[in-house]
Amino acid sequence: MKRTHSCDKTLRSAPKDETARSAEYLIRAGYVHKEMAGVYDFLPLGLRTLENIKTIIREELNAIGCEELQLTALQRPEPWQKSDRWSDQEVDIWFKTELSSGGELGLAPTHEEPITDLMKTYIQSYKDLPVYAYQFQTKFRNELRAKSGIMRTREFLMKDLYSFSADEKSHDDFYHKVEDAYKRIYERVGLGDCTYQTFASGGIFSKFSHEFQTIIPVGEDTIYYNKDKSIVLNEEVLLPEVLDEFHITRDELESTRAAEVGNIFTLRYKYSEPLDLKFSDKDNTEKTVFMGCYGIGVSRVMGVIAEKFADEKGLIWPENIAPYKYYLVGIGENGIKTAEKLYKGHEDEIIFDDRNARPGEKFADAELLGIPYRIVVSDKTLAENKAEFTNRATGETKLIDIDKIFK
Repeated sequence: MKRTHSCDKTLRSAPKDETARSAEYLIRAGYVHKEMAGVYDFLPLGLRTLENIKTIIREELNAIGCEELQLTALQRPEPWQKSDRWSDQEVDIWFKTELSSGGELGLAPTHEEPITDLMKTYIQSYKDLPVYAYQFQTKFRNELRAKSGIMRTREFLMKDLYSFSADEKSHDDFYHKVEDAYKRIYERVGLGDCTYQTFASGGIFSKFSHEFQTIIPVGEDTIYYNKDKSIVLNEEVLLPEVLDEFHITRDELESTRAAEVGNIFTLRYKYSEPLDLKFSDKDNTEKTVFMGCYGIGVSRVMGVIAEKFADEKGLIWPENIAPYKYYLVGIGENGIKTAEKLYKGHEDEIIFDDRNARPGEKFADAELLGIPYRIVVSDKTLAENKAEFTNRATGETKLIDIDKIFK
């Protein structure tokens, strides 16, 4: 990407109502644009970052046998009425609209009902099970208060996975595979050392569900953990009977703020029963499909990473999800010519700042954008056939041979 050919521009300031550091930097650096409270456009750099996160998630889910599909955002009422979740009194975050021909539609806040209803067409026999289907889908939730930039919004990108199993044992086997896959995902996006599998409320379906919580000061949740963080509990389950079950006392736990970046949930028959999703077993008896659901807020993960990895100069993207690997600057006539040559053949890895701007302005933008490595080619460094190579995360700068930059 050449800066002179891109629509992105860095800004001096973010909207005054943005209080989260991540939101300020993402807007100023040209990753997102704020349309209104809780609604953001993803600009080219932001979209590339989202796609890199999606690629990691997709690879890990496909590796455990999941298949990707795409469901509709527009929802007819009938499946939701069967589960008693169409009513605004039961679910108060719906966005709904009227058809011009009459009738009501909703914008999906999640997809348990529609995918369960869909599977009635494709699951009839035990031979059709298990099914593990996921999607990347924009969700719509009429949150009372949208805040913290893209960490809590009314329109957001989510990965939602649904499992359909013959019985609880086969469900549990897959559930544990998802646990491990999620841990690999957070490791690969750079959150592995600060994200913990956390016991949370299982509602009426199971004793516990599991959340994945990233420790950050602006997180909305409070979690409690023991000394080696082998036991991590959401505040909502910090009850005497739970502490007894884990053989731990309240005094042995510390608390901190954290942001939920994923969850996995045993649904049992919550949706398959009212929507009549059944199958014929080997002995020809009719049974209800056993379900689970597993979510990751993709755009939220991006916001959490932006919040977690930043300094007073701007963003610091982990290399695996950064929109580009290198930020290239040429200084002086020969430096600019050499930079042009370096750029060719590596266009998908490099932001080439070819603007007619002062070097200091280009360096400041490189730091604000958070690109992992900055390469500066100048007449001075070329005297030694070298370029200046700076690591954004560590600040370390060294001279490297021109012909070894991409090796």
